[in-house]
Amino acid sequence: MASSATARTEVRRPLDTARPLDALRCDLDGPAALTRVVSDHLTRLGATVRAGGPGRIALGGGGFAPVTARTDWGPAGSGIEDEATAQAVTGVMAVHGRRHGTPRGLGVDHLATATGVLTVQGLLAGLIGQARGGPPARRRTTTADRAGLLTVSQYIAAAGADEPEAVEPAPGGPPFTSSDGVLFELETLDPGAWAEFWRALEAPADAIRAGWRPFQFRYATACAPFPVDLHEVTRRHPWARIRRAAALSEAEVCRLRTLAERAAEDDGADPWTLRALGPGRLSTTAAATADRPLAGLTVLEAGRRIQAPLAAHLLGLLGARVIRVEPPGGDPLRGMPPACDGISARWLALNRGKEAVEIDIKAPGDRSRLRELVADADVFLHNWAPGKAAELALDAEHLTAVNPSLVYAYTGGWADRLDDAPMGTDFMVQARTGVGEAAHPAGEPPVPSLMTLLDVLGGLHGTEAVLAGLLLRERTGHGVRVDSSLLGAADTLLAPALHRAATGADPRHPAGFRHPLRTSDGWIAPSDTSAPAAAAYDVSGMCTEDALDQLRAHGLTATAVTTDLSALHHDPRLSGSISRDAHGAPAVPDPWSFA
Repeated sequence: MASSATARTEVRRPLDTARPLDALRCDLDGPAALTRVVSDHLTRLGATVRAGGPGRIALGGGGFAPVTARTDWGPAGSGIEDEATAQAVTGVMAVHGRRHGTPRGLGVDHLATATGVLTVQGLLAGLIGQARGGPPARRRTTTADRAGLLTVSQYIAAAGADEPEAVEPAPGGPPFTSSDGVLFELETLDPGAWAEFWRALEAPADAIRAGWRPFQFRYATACAPFPVDLHEVTRRHPWARIRRAAALSEAEVCRLRTLAERAAEDDGADPWTLRALGPGRLSTTAAATADRPLAGLTVLEAGRRIQAPLAAHLLGLLGARVIRVEPPGGDPLRGMPPACDGISARWLALNRGKEAVEIDIKAPGDRSRLRELVADADVFLHNWAPGKAAELALDAEHLTAVNPSLVYAYTGGWADRLDDAPMGTDFMVQARTGVGEAAHPAGEPPVPSLMTLLDVLGGLHGTEAVLAGLLLRERTGHGVRVDSSLLGAADTLLAPALHRAATGADPRHPAGFRHPLRTSDGWIAPSDTSAPAAAAYDVSGMCTEDALDQLRAHGLTATAVTTDLSALHHDPRLSGSISRDAHGAPAVPDPWSFA
């Protein structure tokens, strides 16, 4: 670990840049949709990327032997051949469609984006293991079906729990509409602020009470079936009145921005920042293995909800020891229903296998204990509210004084890039950046997905940033601060749509895009290229198997849509099986496999 008494006596690379892949080259091959993010992110991290190669991705140079990877949609013959079919098989269409009452495909390429980020993670991890003296890394394969299972892992866990959901999933949810036609999102984590906001708009008391619980659990259930009265209330008031109600109650509202608006203000910034700090002392002990390149490293995670816990979870899968910093009494989300063996199934999806220590960060004595843990750690990762770390003297400058070799990582909402940013939560960032418009095709109102798109993708960016920081530390001998954000994740996800908007093209897909076809006993999803021709066939009176046979007989590609997440345990189309952990909770396969 970073605190070992045995330290390197030389720095591998002079500190002249904060780009960990400087002097490295990458030969890139694979499906274009999956390698878009790989090429972009490796370039931003300093590598020279060249298209083409022997069916794989190879990254090396600068003193490193090549680390190789492969990326694809799914297993050969599975029927998973693009974003639409990957969403259909893995349950993404089912979860995203809950608010509509029927399966729906996301208009954005969420799984291709996630697969690209995971591929970069595998490459960075392989270089870190090599830099730490480990054996040559085995080639990691990243497929969109496994990325999809990771994306919906919390929903899969809940579907396999010992008890039902706290709120029965049913259609409904934000955004709300003002009397002057403004679509907006509402956010608050406080039931008192929720009630005060609605009272200021003269909403019925019973609707206020009935609406809080589904609103509170919408992050978990991907729907929010609260009373229609609340929608009717906002339609009676102009946007200016609604904003005043939010200001008085300390709830927050955010107008849904368009992709054109986001494109006009897009600064092209990297989705994360890395800043080398002072020189540190790195251990010469090599505990890395070919499969677990982070073995021997310790990650301290002070995370809430999804973003930071998911980032730390992936670091744990790569071999790191992960210690969660929880408040006295433990993380309250351990008790979020539904449970397996008395523990929240959703909590287990992101936190199984982690150690935990209870620390009251507001108490001076406990903050001293935290600093003692930091002294023996390699990474400190958190997603506290903006400014909280500095207020408690737990920011990078304070903790690297204790451990100069530390990689200090913050996964936040906005990265201080927008002056008028609202609360940095998933749905508010979706609203502010135009994700709601991109997620649905033309002819439909812009509606942020109630899947936690950006929390998940933000967590993946957080892991990527930490790995980049660890590699930079290995190459320079310096501690590193890394920052990632939901805004950065949104920019990565929206890059193709924002490019279309910036060049004057329609940023949205045509009407009906990624709408599955109804059969007599389920749904089928054509691939994106087959969808226009498939729409000409009436399959509503056919069973799913016959409908698929008919489309395939005409040279079209389609697959059955997963609507029951518990059925994924035995789905032969997947490249990895869903297992059960020690508590009986469903556990999705690691997002990487070896070949």
